[in-house]
Amino acid sequence: MEFNLSDRHEKSPLGDLGVHLQNPIFKTLSVIADKNSIEAYVVGGFVRDLFLNRPSKDIDVVVIGSGIDYAEAVGRKLNTKVAIFKNFGTANIKFNDLEIEFVGARKESYRSESRKPIVEDGTLEDDQLRRDFTINALAINLNTNHFGSLLDPFNGIQDLQNRLIRTPLDPEITFSDDPLRMMRAIRFASQLNFNIDEAALKAIKLQKERISIVSKERITDELNKIILSKKPSIGFKLLFDTGLLHIIFPQMAQLFGVDIINGKGHKDNFYHTLEVLDNICENTDDLWLRWAAILHDIAKPATKRFEEGHGWTFHGHEDKGARMVPKIFSQLKLPLNDKMKFVQKLVQLHLRPIVLAQDVVTDSAVRRLLFDAGEEIESLMLLCNADVTTKNEYKKAKYRNNFELVKQKLKDVEERDKIRNWQPPISGNDIMEIFALDAGREVGIIKNAVREAILEGEITNDYNEAFNFMVNLAKQMGLNPVNK
Repeated sequence: MEFNLSDRHEKSPLGDLGVHLQNPIFKTLSVIADKNSIEAYVVGGFVRDLFLNRPSKDIDVVVIGSGIDYAEAVGRKLNTKVAIFKNFGTANIKFNDLEIEFVGARKESYRSESRKPIVEDGTLEDDQLRRDFTINALAINLNTNHFGSLLDPFNGIQDLQNRLIRTPLDPEITFSDDPLRMMRAIRFASQLNFNIDEAALKAIKLQKERISIVSKERITDELNKIILSKKPSIGFKLLFDTGLLHIIFPQMAQLFGVDIINGKGHKDNFYHTLEVLDNICENTDDLWLRWAAILHDIAKPATKRFEEGHGWTFHGHEDKGARMVPKIFSQLKLPLNDKMKFVQKLVQLHLRPIVLAQDVVTDSAVRRLLFDAGEEIESLMLLCNADVTTKNEYKKAKYRNNFELVKQKLKDVEERDKIRNWQPPISGNDIMEIFALDAGREVGIIKNAVREAILEGEITNDYNEAFNFMVNLAKQMGLNPVNK
């Protein structure tokens, strides 16, 4: 591909792009580039988002020459620290609320068995050619004589207008060179609600196995960005259709499909999960609550049974699903901390409010739910509300109305009994001290009985009532307080 340097500056659909580079930092970058006789360009996501009218705080600057030398000159002018990464030939500056990365224009070549490229100095055109997608290969000149002019050698503007993800090079080469770009294509399609070019989509299907050479951390970073998009089902359907999901997250792919015996089938749990995920995204941006939506039915394939005269069952899928969460988090290099425990708890409890919404709501059941859910009760209710995906409008309205009753009952019981994050007024240490007992079975029986009595409403959440209940129970067991 030949480029003519004198002809490469184009008019932008936004007019003079210099007008849109309002932040004073661009003037500073321009002055320093001219002073040092450096060609400098803003490239990539910042330029793309400028055309899409999306806010962006990350600025990538490509120079013809040393990006590190240019960054150091900018750092001196701004009197700010420059982070230098010599192995990568890049430098980074954080200034106000902006993060600016500097790199020299380069070209790359790859070996088939490695994701690490052989990097050489190159021209701007080389640098644009190595970009993943045409919409990310746009560049804006920062030098005074062409300030704000656009360089768009691959018709990226046209692809933005057509809402299309397309690669500058043959997509099979692009994806084979850096297989993470397959995930990035799907992530951008999900974030921007764009289509992926047919040739690129075909190339992903052909190259999908190459994703195995990419680290789990980088894959999961892209997966999380898909999950955080406005409608994640777009990305997950593409991951499934291309076969990538089967490689990076096989447990989710296994949710797909419907079995039919004696004319009885069950819903497709893959598409149901995507509905639940999209539903919950309408009410929360919390990544981990979205993960709970993804994993709430993850054990259904393992617990699926057909019972004659009844149909398909998934008994215990919430318990098995909760046990699967740590393994899946470990497999995907997600954090094995309180975030994982939060998701695990919601998977474990996700059926409880639904059962309450189907039956008469008793104070006892509500107290138990509050006790078990604790601070996660609001998140649990959001998940369960999103889990209502029936197409029967009557059933949907009935469930939603019942959920409102459950929510009110939760509020009333919480205000009265203070059960959330509750600890029984009589502890195990109290029991051992009062009856001169060592830790053991008898202490556990008394402690559990006190807790159950309060949850069942037999006694109130009060020390004196709990004490009297405990003493009477202990007498039946042949035990008496050492100090009356």
